[in-house]
Amino acid sequence: MFAIIRHQEPQPGQSRTVRFEGRQFGSNASFFLVDAEPGGGVGLHVHPYPETWIVRKGEAEFTVGDDKTRAFPGDIVVASAGFPHRFCNVGDGRLELVCIHPNDTIQQEFL
Repeated sequence: MFAIIRHQEPQPGQSRTVRFEGRQFGSNASFFLVDAEPGGGVGLHVHPYPETWIVRKGEAEFTVGDDKTRAFPGDIVVASAGFPHRFCNVGDGRLELVCIHPNDTIQQEFL
């Protein structure tokens, strides 16, 4: 058996980021497909599992614990479980990321 979730263009003013939680599909993986404007990103938060990001387009600055790094298309960044982290689009164009959560639901606590 399989499921297809068709892409839908967002309405004006609506977030372009897609949230997928695997539980309803019998999957042990969840993710965000991020599509952020320059300056966009997510605030400091933490998960009880590691998070993996794949940069598809743009330039991101990641903060994990006390460390900061920049990542570019094709780069993969991993934050260990329990470490506060965030990212921001520091480039001039759109930032596209895949944010992988190895869990059937996304569990995050904003700090």
